[in-house]
Parts: sequence; structure tokens; C-alpha cells
Amino acid sequence: MPSDAFYPVAETLIYTGAVVDFRQLVVSDRDGHRFQRDVIRHPGAVSIIPFDGTNVTLVRQYRAAIDGDLYEIPAGKRDVSGEPPEITARRELAEEVGLEATEVELLVNMHHSPGFCDEYGFIFVARGLSPVPTDREGPEEQVMTLHTVALDDAVTMCLDGRITDSKSMIGLMALSIHEGRS
Repeated sequence: MPSDAFYPVAETLIYTGAVVDFRQLVVSDRDGHRFQRDVIRHPGAVSIIPFDGTNVTLVRQYRAAIDGDLYEIPAGKRDVSGEPPEITARRELAEEVGLEATEVELLVNMHHSPGFCDEYGFIFVARGLSPVPTDREGPEEQVMTLHTVALDDAVTMCLDGRITDSKSMIGLMALSIHEGRS
């Protein structure tokens, strides 16, 4: 939603990476005062929670930014131009977890880190699960592990600090509320 108080007047590409662009923005307020902000441009992401009515499937994956492994819901970037988010979510579910779903439902949308990044995500729940071959990409995905956890236990993991990834916390809490477990 556009701001009533601020508007961008210039944007300079600083660096293009494999996943994101780093840019410097010049922003003006209503009175014409200008200031700079560093921002990351991201293509967006999807997350999908495999749910069998009781249990969810989590991945445990290395994240270089924190130099550690995190429990997360399966996710991926929206890197196919024009692909609807639900299709991307279904593709990521098969690639990462080796599951396909008869039903995929949108739970919630979110801005991941709007203080510096425009990444926008869609979080889905997948039901009616059946196995398919995986097609994991990248070194982290090659060694990530899958964990089947009761939804209630996954929520507890969010509350006690074992799950700290924001998209996973939001998705699991939203699913718990959606299922009437809150």
C-alpha cells in the first residue's frame, strides 16, 4: 500500500546476486526532505506445510546467514516468471519433501523483513499427501532432513525457541488457529 508521507525519487542498483538485488533508494517526505535507504529486492517466496490432519512435515536445513541449521516449513523462491504461487508451492513440496497434495489452501501472506527487503511470501497448507520423487537443488537441500511432528508439538517448538524461522512460526500458528487448536 503506498504511503501518504513518503515516496521514492531514485533507485540505484548496487549489486545483483544469484537470488536478490541490492539497491540504494532515495526517498522524499512530503516536505521534500530526502534520505537514503538500502533495500534488497527479492522475487518473493512460497511456503507449504504438509499436514495429514495430525502431523506436519518440517525440514531441518543449513542457513549460511546464521551459520546453523533451522527447523522450517518447506519453502522456495518464486523464480519462475508468471507462475502462480500455488503452483510454485506444489513444485517446492515435491522437490524438497517428495510429496504431492490433492488439496493446497492458502493460509496467510506476509512481508518477511520489510525493514530492508521487499520479499513477499505466500504460506499454504497441503493435504491429501502422497509420495513422489524428490528433486532437491543446491548443497543445503542435498543434506537437509525431514521431520514429522505433531502440529501441537510444532507450535510448542515455536514457543520454546526450537523453531525461530519467522515464516515457519507464522505458518504453523496460522494452521493451528485454522484447525481450531489455539
